[in-house]
Amino acid sequence: MAELDGQTVVVIGGSAGIGLETARRALAEGADVVIAGRDPGRLEQAARDLGVHRTAAFDAGDAGAMAAFFHELPDPIDHVLVTAGGPRYGPMLEMAPADISRALGDHVLVALEVARNAVPRMRPGGSLLFMGGTGARKISRELGIASAATAALPPFVAALALEIAPLRANLIAAGFVDTPLSATLLGDQLDARRAELRATLPIGRVVGPDDVAALAVHLMANTALTGATYDIDGGQQFVGS
Repeated sequence: MAELDGQTVVVIGGSAGIGLETARRALAEGADVVIAGRDPGRLEQAARDLGVHRTAAFDAGDAGAMAAFFHELPDPIDHVLVTAGGPRYGPMLEMAPADISRALGDHVLVALEVARNAVPRMRPGGSLLFMGGTGARKISRELGIASAATAALPPFVAALALEIAPLRANLIAAGFVDTPLSATLLGDQLDARRAELRATLPIGRVVGPDDVAALAVHLMANTALTGATYDIDGGQQFVGS
């Protein structure tokens, strides 16, 4: 039997990269999938690519839109993956107070709004799954506040897992993942970065969104897993790449 047969998976940030590949893998494992994203055009293209019929375009940082999205979904929900949002880098003294607040709180606030709205509609054994990272664990001036934001997520998710039990919550901590977002951020330096990682990572290759998707679906399916952080970076954090 498929691992997610008959279950409903919601992917917030599902129009590209890790979210898109997780949606694709969940479908292959028998799930009914709903994808949400901020860009209506990209979301429509992803839906056509996947053959998904339920989509919603909204900003995950808009609490009202988040509440409306979950309110309009039919019961029940089994799993929610949130890939929306990303880290903010830079020296802390050069950041405005509002930027510091967003850097520290955005992921936590989005996760809380997801939990508030999704948990009442979820079946036993279901899970919330959030994205963090391993790259900002090394403190540096260039990373700035990102290291503090990264450090906050594992205990937050562990505490959330206790609060929503017997539902589950887990955190995926990724390093560099070869996604369209990475391509946008690195521009003409992307190929050099790929070559560097192939030469230095213990796995001898670059981590792709399908690798993270495989982990995400496993965390959804394995009902013994909750409150933990799962690293997936090909050993990047150990070799300093």
